[in-house]
Amino acid sequence: MTEIHGFAPAKFAAVKDRFAQNFVDGPEGLTEKGARFTVVRDGEVILDLWGGVSNREGTTPFTDTTLTPIFSSTKAVTALMIARLVDQGKLDYNYKVSVLWPEFGKNGKDNITLGQLISHQGGLSGFSPPIDPATWFDIPALLEALCNQTPLWTPGERSGYHPITIGYLLGEIFRRADGRTLGTALREDIAEPFGLDLRIGTPESEFARISEMWKPTRAPDLGPLDPIKQAAFLDKGSSPAGRGSGDWRKMEIPSANGHATAEALAKLMQVVANGGQLQGQTILSEKTLNDATKERVFGRDRVLPFDLSWGAGFLRNKGINIYGPNARTVGHSGWGGSCVLADPDTRISMAYVMNKQSHFLIGDPRPVGLINAFYGAL
Repeated sequence: MTEIHGFAPAKFAAVKDRFAQNFVDGPEGLTEKGARFTVVRDGEVILDLWGGVSNREGTTPFTDTTLTPIFSSTKAVTALMIARLVDQGKLDYNYKVSVLWPEFGKNGKDNITLGQLISHQGGLSGFSPPIDPATWFDIPALLEALCNQTPLWTPGERSGYHPITIGYLLGEIFRRADGRTLGTALREDIAEPFGLDLRIGTPESEFARISEMWKPTRAPDLGPLDPIKQAAFLDKGSSPAGRGSGDWRKMEIPSANGHATAEALAKLMQVVANGGQLQGQTILSEKTLNDATKERVFGRDRVLPFDLSWGAGFLRNKGINIYGPNARTVGHSGWGGSCVLADPDTRISMAYVMNKQSHFLIGDPRPVGLINAFYGAL
């Protein structure tokens, strides 16, 4: 049996049992290698479990200081950072992106609003024709390619999940509005002042703490394929490639390459769960928080094979019910199984990180089982 560390009050014994079972006989054959699950309520950590190993040789334990790539769970962090600029009056969800970024408005994109773009309605989920995968490591070249890209569908007509492009788009919008990169602002305004162990753009000094990852053993189910899904996930140039993991870690890709502990993610999402407050300080006003989390589009997504409800960058629980029982809960899931959520009905936020990746796009049964066990005992 893998030794489980951390703590779980007696009332949450079923959560600890489920966490331990994932290391023995995980659902869908997804036996854990290393993982952590953290729950926060009203600013206090009320449950925190971790265990396993963080390297393939099994010689390095997965601890409470292990950093884990969280892939698209990064998008929840980015949504919160964009909301802060809206709160400060530097951005507005109703404003056209092309006003702030004129080059973006080419080829039928001049009327796309920030609210449409951040809720995956912009039609820029991938490139057609495909790009060289090395282009993703050249941010100016990648942004130029996005400016030149014609939307893959009429903007505003349904959502279509943007796996990676959305991070580059929102990162450039953030930089133009704030003057700093999004990763820099996250570090200076949130992570360092509040003691949160998370980053978008990870310095080499932290590499030794980053867990190795076990890749999925099979491809995700995208449903019936079409050119839009092909461009988003399957084309050779649909994701960064051709450079080492060190380059990936150091870059700022606000859609995909956050590195964090589960504790830091869960604590950050208290901003959403607890009325805009973080450690007693107001991070977002109630109005902006409502604007960021309200439904902006609902229906069958053009890329992911689900009926999805999108807020301003947050995935809403409505319809998918993978983030517990409450419809107002918002969050995001990452490639392979990580997830983070915020539930304003209970003022609870929680996060799950792991290094054994699954093929599930959302709704990995390991975190879903933990979340359901927690709510069952609450």
